[in-house]
Amino acid sequence: FSGPFTDVVTTNLKLRNPSDRKVCFKVKTTAPRRYCVRPNSGIIDPGSSVIVSVMLQPFDYDPNEKSKHKFMVQTTYAPPNISDMEAVWKEAKPDELMDSKLRCVFEMPNENDKMNDIDASKPAPVLNTSKQDGPMPKPHSVSLNDTETRKLVEECKRLQAEIMKLTDENRHLRDEGLRLRKVAHSDKSGSPTALALRDNNGSNSLPSLLVVIAAIFIGFFLGKFIL
Repeated sequence: FSGPFTDVVTTNLKLRNPSDRKVCFKVKTTAPRRYCVRPNSGIIDPGSSVIVSVMLQPFDYDPNEKSKHKFMVQTTYAPPNISDMEAVWKEAKPDELMDSKLRCVFEMPNENDKMNDIDASKPAPVLNTSKQDGPMPKPHSVSLNDTETRKLVEECKRLQAEIMKLTDENRHLRDEGLRLRKVAHSDKSGSPTALALRDNNGSNSLPSLLVVIAAIFIGFFLGKFIL
């Protein structure tokens, strides 16, 4: 029986009759409260086989506890006319019975096997910002090691500091632009120097604003990826 044993675990037992006569079988266990056997008795035709399902009920598994559970498959030739199976077993002589004993073995999957199963079933994260025809499916989970997480956190902090710096520069340029506009309005002569300064300020503030917006989007994307 393979764990985990938090739910019913089923193992199939195949019984085959190699003789030329019908055979009666019966399955017994030393722990009848722990197992459900279907069918637990019956008749096998000559050259035929039957599948017996042995269902182990859930229990708290202790790897240090040695299993003492055993099964016994008891068989005998079926009489010509069978009307009562219980009577067959009661009237059978000891030398007419054949016993096959089985010992139960409990196994838990290895940690490496479980990790491989998880990695195989985990979908790869999709990091494509192009427009899709339909909604993009979300990955179930993204597994990052400590080194990658630390690098992303440091990169996010660096981007946040860069955003604050660019924000201060943009505020300074905006204040400088307001000051130059006041100077331009007050300059009645309309000197080309004032106009050049105003145009230069407008051209400088626009790229800085675009850099701030781009940095905000990058920080937001990395933050969502870490979370």
